[in-house]
Amino acid sequence: MLIKIHKAYRAVVAVCDSEILGKKFEEGIKQLDVRENFYNGEKKTESEMIDIMRDLAMEDSTFNLVGKKTISCALKAGLISQEGVKHVSGVPFALVLL
Repeated sequence: MLIKIHKAYRAVVAVCDSEILGKKFEEGIKQLDVRENFYNGEKKTESEMIDIMRDLAMEDSTFNLVGKKTISCALKAGLISQEGVKHVSGVPFALVLL
């Protein structure tokens, strides 16, 4: 998985599964664009990613999460619930505004 932290008023945390980086998914009018300039960052393991997500959630960050592994980590970290997960062409994603 890849993580990139964009610094703004509050941190915007972009996380995606590495194998979907640079891909675009479409389903009807819904579109999911996993752009390299937004998501391409440091590669992390599952345990590292869970710790990072928990830490950044405490800092009032927002999250853009895309991919099966990424969503699994966010669920394990307690960042999201299954009800907050949406899909485009079978690819799960979630947005978190704390």
